[in-house]
Parts: sequence; structure tokens; C-alpha cells
Amino acid sequence: MRITRRLEFDAGHRIPNHGSQCRHLHGHRYAIEITLAGPLVATAGAADEGMVMDFSEVKSIAQQHVVEPWDHAFLAWRQDHAVLEFLDTIPDHKTVLFEAPPTAEHLAQTAFKMLDPLYRSRYGAKLELQQIRLYETPNCWADAVRGDA
Repeated sequence: MRITRRLEFDAGHRIPNHGSQCRHLHGHRYAIEITLAGPLVATAGAADEGMVMDFSEVKSIAQQHVVEPWDHAFLAWRQDHAVLEFLDTIPDHKTVLFEAPPTAEHLAQTAFKMLDPLYRSRYGAKLELQQIRLYETPNCWADAVRGDA
């Protein structure tokens, strides 16, 4: 059985080497969908009986480790020195650094790597993160899927 929980956040970024508008500072209303697979909990009387995982727990983990840190932050590539110098001039600015340009693809991949061990440690080998879908806009998204290189 598979379940999916969707969360949203706002953040700014830029893709410095992009050939068009995305090279400029701008922001998005991102959405992240977390898809987990596992058996239904069969423990009679358990609060999560009949569920793969309680949706509130799916949310809690993603909220703490991805959404809260990235929400209303500027998502910046560690090599984008021009933007980092600019952001340093803004007191108490919330900036999150990445090892690659903060494209939808890289953000989805990063979220997958962050969340995978957290869900597994909570429910063990029976629960598996299958996919992270990260929407940059309502019409554009990237999927990080288990088993992809």
C-alpha cells in the first residue's frame, strides 16, 4: 500500500547559470509530496491500525526536517558567491546552502536523502520512502524515486 502527504512552503532561489529568467532572484510557492509504501498496521486497537503510517506523523517528520528549514528561506548554491555576498548584507537572513544549484530536481533529491532514513528509523524495514515529488510551480515538478541513480 502507498500513501502520500502534501505540504507547501515558500522560498526564494536562483539558478545562476540558467539561460533565461531563472538566473534572477525569485521565489516560488513550492509543494512537496512524500510517498511511503508499507503494509497496513494490523495491531488490533493500535491508534494507527489499518494505516501505513498516520498522516500526521508523515507531516511531522517532513515539517521538522524539510519544510520548516526551507520555508521563507533563500535556497542557495554554495558556489553562487555573488548571491551569498549579497545575502550576507541582510541581517539575520534565512539562507539554506546546497551543494548544487537549487533546481527542483536537486531539491527533490536532497529531500529524499534527508527523509529516507528518518521514516525508516521510525517504522523500521516495513516502511519505505518511495518518492519525493517537489513542485516548483503548479505545472512543473521533479520526482526523486527510490532506485533512481
